[in-house]
Amino acid sequence: MGLFSKFIAKIKGTNDFAPADWKELEEELLLSDLGPSLTKEFLEQARKVKSENAQEALSQILSTHLSTKDRGALLGQETTVIMVVGVNGTGKTTSVAKLAANLKKSGKNVVMAAGDTFRAAAVEQLQTWGMRIGVEVVSGKANGDPASVAFDAAKKAQESKADFLIIDTAGRLHNKNDLMAELEKVKRVVEKVFPINEVLLVIDATTGQNGLQQAKIFTEAVKVSGIILTKIDGSARGGVALAIEKELDIPIKWIGTGESESDFAHFEADSYIQGLLS
Repeated sequence: MGLFSKFIAKIKGTNDFAPADWKELEEELLLSDLGPSLTKEFLEQARKVKSENAQEALSQILSTHLSTKDRGALLGQETTVIMVVGVNGTGKTTSVAKLAANLKKSGKNVVMAAGDTFRAAAVEQLQTWGMRIGVEVVSGKANGDPASVAFDAAKKAQESKADFLIIDTAGRLHNKNDLMAELEKVKRVVEKVFPINEVLLVIDATTGQNGLQQAKIFTEAVKVSGIILTKIDGSARGGVALAIEKELDIPIKWIGTGESESDFAHFEADSYIQGLLS
């Protein structure tokens, strides 16, 4: 990404950073989806940076804006249940499959629930992924009750003594009350079998500040424990990661960088910071 590499190159060896340079950096930060408040805060801190230790100082500044919460999986005592939420188009269903593939490769027994019943393509998409990666998919009727599918999947995971149950959820975002009621219903019926251990919110990095607004709505509707940041590749500036973690203190746990199942990995905060600097 190298968002701050130009700034470091200019400031090294000189204490003369012109007003035009600061203006250029401000524009770069805003374009990178940091948002106005975080950009202003960063610039105030960056003005105090000395040229001789610019990279180290900036690394420390950026690190303070990231969440300090655990980025590991929140495991259950028996089957670990993960609800995956997010609006349509963020890569939510694909992320469910990629997460399942990642866990299966590490030797875990996984069940997926095709709970996005209102979007027929989502069910078919997850079933196709299930066949490809060798993971069982529990589904129901088109436009059926998502909570019913989730409950059936929980029973299947219990019977098969699965290590993980990953539940895809409806991605329609009509209003906050509908969203809260739907997600709470899924949570309530699943917890007749297992507790929900983790709620992962999928955010499309290319949507910038809109992604931050989505995150705010979902965190008001359900207790989000982590974020999957998708499409963080050549087309995404990636600054939204800092904005989300600073604003909401929710740790990014996974990143998706492409279409294949291997294009999915744990979010490494140190690597992310170094990517912004180099």
